[in-house]
Amino acid sequence: MTVEIGLGLQSDKPAGAYARLARAAEAHGFDVLTVFGDLMYQPPIFPLLEMAQATERVRLGAACLNPYSMAPYEIAGQIAALDLASHGRAYLGLARGTWLGAVGLPQPRPLTTIEEAVQVVYRLLRGDRSGFTGRVFSLEAGTALRYDVQRPDPPLLLGAWGPQGAALAGRIADEIKVGGSANPDMVPVIRERLRAGAEKAGRDVSDVGIVLGAVTVVDTDGEAARAKARTEVAMYLAVVAELDPTVVLPDDLVKRVGELVDAGEDEAAGRLIPDDVLDRFAFSGTPEQVAVQAQALIDAGVRRVEFGTPHGLTDERGVDLLGSAVLPLLRR
Repeated sequence: MTVEIGLGLQSDKPAGAYARLARAAEAHGFDVLTVFGDLMYQPPIFPLLEMAQATERVRLGAACLNPYSMAPYEIAGQIAALDLASHGRAYLGLARGTWLGAVGLPQPRPLTTIEEAVQVVYRLLRGDRSGFTGRVFSLEAGTALRYDVQRPDPPLLLGAWGPQGAALAGRIADEIKVGGSANPDMVPVIRERLRAGAEKAGRDVSDVGIVLGAVTVVDTDGEAARAKARTEVAMYLAVVAELDPTVVLPDDLVKRVGELVDAGEDEAAGRLIPDDVLDRFAFSGTPEQVAVQAQALIDAGVRRVEFGTPHGLTDERGVDLLGSAVLPLLRR
């Protein structure tokens, strides 16, 4: 099995920064560049198109778009545009989305909504004019995109942790991403959750690649890197900790961390996070420490490791160290 190493970027940078980071990442030998689709950040299509023009080899995609804030025909248009700009290097990432209540968007029937969105997107990309009638989405017969597409079937990634989402990925996806995890113990859990859907669809569970990605902070000053990672993890520990059935946290840790985060004391919240908990939810430390964590995921059977924002004490320094000092340790 070929294992990919990727970078996940937050869409909070000025024009031009994405191209610089993408060129550096491709030169170092990274395989995939992902842009997060988080609420109130720049829409991922902007940085992805900029990176497509600056690169020739890496795969590109958003992880993830969601069908509550973006209609399936618009998702089809964006993935078609990225695939055209990258000459066939795009992948489509979909998930239910998070924190959409802040903009007044309810998220009913998430599994049905995602599955039907996939149906609509790929019917449009394939030029299927037969129409579609679902419980959430529909296409009238004869409805079609009015432009040519690069490929009718760019790979599909679903973002999910839970049994039902993973089973759906097992039925229909090329990859599943478990975001916010650096925990090798989650890999066999996700594989079994995939298996339920894969077997139902007559697929082999190995057909679906498992992707784990998390906050990454690497620096030659390992303690400074881990301190910054603790602060980052504190802000989402409450979300991911309850999703990981393999982790047992100290009593009241999530509550105490959450109270400090709510009070704006992120660094103090991070200092409460023990080393073993930090290593489940982030890649952090020296290049050697980060490589050990990534290798544990590879040994557990992931198809892709994704090093997420902020990468280092600065973006450029982090990407450079990941490429020059971590990648060589994973590919010897």
